[in-house]
Amino acid sequence: MSWRILLVGVAGSSRMRWSKADSLEELAALTATAGGVVVERLIQVRPKIDPATFVGKGMVENLHQTCKEHHIALLIFDEVLTPTQQRNLEDAIQVRVIDRAALILDIFALHARTAEAKIQVELAQLEYQRTRLTGFGVEMSRLGGGIGTRGPGETRLEVDRRRLEQRITALRKDLKGIDRERAVQRDRRTEMFRLVLAGYTNAGKSTLLNRMTNADVKVSDQLFATLDPNTKPWQLARNVNVLVTDTVGFIRNLPTQLVASFRSTLSEVLDASLVLHVVDASDEQIDRKIDAVNETLAAIGAGDKPVLMVFTKTDRVFDEAVLKRLKRSYARSAFVSGATGDGIDELKAELMGRVGRGMVTRTFTVPEHRLDLVSLLHDAGRVVQEEQLKGKRRLKVTGFKQSLARARGKVDAALRG
Repeated sequence: MSWRILLVGVAGSSRMRWSKADSLEELAALTATAGGVVVERLIQVRPKIDPATFVGKGMVENLHQTCKEHHIALLIFDEVLTPTQQRNLEDAIQVRVIDRAALILDIFALHARTAEAKIQVELAQLEYQRTRLTGFGVEMSRLGGGIGTRGPGETRLEVDRRRLEQRITALRKDLKGIDRERAVQRDRRTEMFRLVLAGYTNAGKSTLLNRMTNADVKVSDQLFATLDPNTKPWQLARNVNVLVTDTVGFIRNLPTQLVASFRSTLSEVLDASLVLHVVDASDEQIDRKIDAVNETLAAIGAGDKPVLMVFTKTDRVFDEAVLKRLKRSYARSAFVSGATGDGIDELKAELMGRVGRGMVTRTFTVPEHRLDLVSLLHDAGRVVQEEQLKGKRRLKVTGFKQSLARARGKVDAALRG
């Protein structure tokens, strides 16, 4: 049975009401992803927040009546509530209350599949719940099951503060081990140019990854369908391969606990040679979501990484004027469709130019009869010139510096042997 849910938002002024309505639209999409049914949405215009209940007394009474009339099982606030506000609202309305952060954490728990994702989500949820256990002695079991309670489970949420801290410490230790494993994996890939797909949740990153690399990554029209990074090779040209990594999507007001817990996953962005900022060209809130992604990149320390904006889902833009505005406003960006493949060749050419600027050309001279070494050099990069002279072959090879250095070592070792 689906949960009947009431969404609540607060606008600081009448002028901000429409912006809040857009935010509640996104909150409704999050709720649907979590499996809930939005029955009603209410917005209160209130310049000053009530420290006890966030909304005013009149609104609290209105919420109480609305919940009774529509058989509401859960209230979700678009804003972050303090533990005191959450408890006071639940006592007054007699319905369970959560905030936007708890809902996002719940969706992450719902989509966590791998051991790493489950550890990261559990740690984020426990960090969030820890603030709600402080000083109140509130039994978390009273929350019951359903949306906003998935993840660690009721038994873990009922533990006292000491055991909660112990569990958090253990999870942090596990994540440190994962960090070390990721560091080793990245060291093995240092010689390759690395592209990282970053963007707002459901912007089309996984579809684009599949189109680029012929991968078969799961694609879902849901928010936060991808939690684990997927890395695939992509051949830009003969002997010019790059790695493409799809990462977890961003969102406005992403809970700080999630940013901290997913730092090992987000570190893929920090190690990128180039960040592809993927944007849904058909989204009506496009500028706001671009800002949200840029803010998140800055928050994780990737604000100064080189970025190429890639507007995807162009096949869903039916007004040519919209595309013209985007191309004018965001010059030097790529425009593609992951679904149809339109614009991928142009994107590949742009990336080849950027990758090429980081490549070098080296000259190798090998005996004419050593076809094994000639083959090795063809594999190491692009042979741009090859000539024969006095029983030897001289080859000019363009490629990545580390790859050509390794080829040089193999050639020298073979000739010495």
